[in-house]
Amino acid sequence: MITNVVENLTGTRNRLLKEISDLSYEQLNKKPDEGTWSVAQVCHHLYLSESVFTQAIIYGLSKSNGKNAEPKPIQLAVDRSQKAKAPDIVAPGDKPLELEEIRELLNQSRNLFFEFYNQLEDKSILAEKSTKHPLFGYTPLDQWVDLIYLHEERHIEQIKEIKSLL
Repeated sequence: MITNVVENLTGTRNRLLKEISDLSYEQLNKKPDEGTWSVAQVCHHLYLSESVFTQAIIYGLSKSNGKNAEPKPIQLAVDRSQKAKAPDIVAPGDKPLELEEIRELLNQSRNLFFEFYNQLEDKSILAEKSTKHPLFGYTPLDQWVDLIYLHEERHIEQIKEIKSLL
C-alpha cells in the first residue's frame, strides 16, 4: 500500500504539472467567468489543501483518544458532478501567479507531506485513527492520505475544463 500511495501521489502530480506546463502567464491567471477559478487559483487551492490535509493527519495522529472511523466513499472526491464549495481555509487568493511560483508552492506542500509520511515508521496506524473531514465527517487518516491525490485528480479535470474555455 505504501508504494501505491507514493506512486499515486507522484503520478497525479506529474499529470497536473504536464497539464499546466505549457500555459502562459495570461492563460494561468485568466478566469473563464467571474464564478470560476483560474488555473493558477486551482493550483493555489491544491497547495493549500495538501498543506491542510497534512496538518489534519498529523493532528489526528497526535490525539491520544483518536477514534477509529468507518471508511468513507472518498472516490466521490473525483466526481465533478458533485459540486462542493471549498472551505475558506483552502480558498485560493486572487493574486496572479507565475508558473514557477505555482511549481514552488506545489513542491512545498508535497515536500511537507512526504517529510511527515516518510518518518512515520508504522503506517498502519493511519487506518486506526481518524479526524473530521469537512465533507465526509470522521474519516480514517489513511483515507485522508488517499484524498490528497484523489482531490488533485478532481482538479486536473477542472483545469482541463478551464483550458477548453480559454
